[in-house]
Amino acid sequence: MLGKINRIVQLNTNREAKLKKKLNANPTREQAKEAVRTLICWAGDNPSREGLADTPDRVVRAYEEFFKGYNINPHEILERTFEETEGYDEIVLLKDIRFESHCEHHMLPIIGKVHIAYLPYKRVVGISKLARVVEVYSKRLQIQEKMTGQIANAIKTILKPLGVAVVIDAVHQCMTTRGVHKPGVSMVTSKMLGAFRENSVTRREFLSMIADANHSNFQT
Repeated sequence: MLGKINRIVQLNTNREAKLKKKLNANPTREQAKEAVRTLICWAGDNPSREGLADTPDRVVRAYEEFFKGYNINPHEILERTFEETEGYDEIVLLKDIRFESHCEHHMLPIIGKVHIAYLPYKRVVGISKLARVVEVYSKRLQIQEKMTGQIANAIKTILKPLGVAVVIDAVHQCMTTRGVHKPGVSMVTSKMLGAFRENSVTRREFLSMIADANHSNFQT
C-alpha cells in the first residue's frame, strides 16, 4: 500500500515538473504568430485574407523590437567608465532622452522623455550609455513608476555615484486612446537617490536644469 502511494506521489511530482517546465519555456516564433492569428479571429476578421496573411509575422518582428530590453544586461552597458575627469565632481545631466515603451496593463505605447543626472565619484560613463540604459528598461512591458526606479537603481548600483536623479515625463496611450480618452495629459515621475534626495540644494539645482525642458507633446 505504501509503495503504491509513493508511486502516485512520484507520478504527480513528475507531472507538476513537466507542467512547470512547459510554462517556463519560451514559446516558439510559430506559436507567437499563431497567437496573433487567434487575436485577429477574435476581433472578427480573417487572418488568411490578403491584407492580413503576413500580419502575424510582422507583429512578431515588431514585438521583438518592442521588447528587446529583456535580453540586454545594463551592467554590460555601464561597466566601462573613465577616470580621467580632471577632478570633475559637478552634476552630469542628460536631458530629453526620448523613449517608447509599452504599458504592462494594456500593452499600449508609452511615449515620452527621460532626464538623467548623477554626481560622479572618481569616474564617469559615456553619455550614450545613459541613453542605452533607458532603452534597456523601456523596451519591456512597464509601468512608468517602476521604470523610473529601475533606471535610477541601475546607475546607482553599477556606477556608485554620490547621487542619481531620474525624471520621466510621458504620455500613456492606454489613457489617450481608450478608457477616459484624455489626450494631452502627461504623467511625471521622479526618483532621487543619494545627494539628490538628501541635499535640497543639489536637488533644486537639478530641477532648475530641467525646468526649461518642453513639456510632453507626444500626442500620438
